[in-house]
Amino acid sequence: MKSLVKLTIGSIALASLAACVEDTGSSSAPAQGMPTVGSSTDVTSFEGARAGQAEGGLRALGYESIRSEGLTTYWFNRDTGACARITTSEGRYSDVTMLPAEDC
Repeated sequence: MKSLVKLTIGSIALASLAACVEDTGSSSAPAQGMPTVGSSTDVTSFEGARAGQAEGGLRALGYESIRSEGLTTYWFNRDTGACARITTSEGRYSDVTMLPAEDC
């Protein structure tokens, strides 16, 4: 009977510790309102994304549309100097290429 009591108390203590979660303020979670893909210097991970939804993600990362040539739009981030050429096909970003800033 004593073994059962010790086992029960041990289980309760272990379960209590397992429920503890320490919030260290780690930056692994994206900032509120920031997309979970891409960065202010590289948006190649947007390739294949739906154009309408991805545009908001680009803007949230600090990019602005500089010019368009047919289905291709050049996006520039003034803060980082990053330039992206994005081609849309069938409503999705079919090609996303990072370019030198002077190409924007």
